[in-house]
Amino acid sequence: MKKIAFTFLTTCMAFMLYAQTPQIESIPIGSEIPKPDYEMEDVSGEKVSLKGVNKKNGLLVIFSCNTCPFVLGWEDRYIPIGEWTKENNVGFVLVNSNEAQRNGVDALEKMREHAAGKKYNTYYVVDKNHELADAFGATRTPEVFLFDASGKLVYKGAIDDNMEDADAVEKPYLGFALQNLLTGTPNDPASTKSVGCTIKRLK
Repeated sequence: MKKIAFTFLTTCMAFMLYAQTPQIESIPIGSEIPKPDYEMEDVSGEKVSLKGVNKKNGLLVIFSCNTCPFVLGWEDRYIPIGEWTKENNVGFVLVNSNEAQRNGVDALEKMREHAAGKKYNTYYVVDKNHELADAFGATRTPEVFLFDASGKLVYKGAIDDNMEDADAVEKPYLGFALQNLLTGTPNDPASTKSVGCTIKRLK
């Protein structure tokens, strides 16, 4: 019953959130990494840039946050993704662009608490004034952008097709894209629709 109620709730939320999506254009497949030198503060206090996070085999950027139910549904996958990226020389960073909630649920201290509680094993950074999200054209949390070894965007969109149950996933979009990253195989699809909460931009 709880699972049915949760599914109904998230379905209703998804409909409402899509209706409220700002008209922001996402970078196309094949794009280079936007704002590679832009420095952001990690929950550790370290200043990091995408250029610094990027590794030999590529870079994974996921726009995320602390409280969106879609993030909470998918973030159990962040840990194995983090382990895989470390083992395969792929950079990985979680980006919080919810500037309109920076004095509340998405404050840096709340991010630190959330990362510690969920045992994040990768960077989790503050995107001040949603500069990086604007450069990417990111609109949701969670939303994935994967770049190859040459810095070209090869996949964007959703993590997979089942936020509620990792064991029931039938289409592991990001998982396939990460494997293809190592072999140079093109992704099909290279782009999927991300489902999540809108990034809370300043008005």
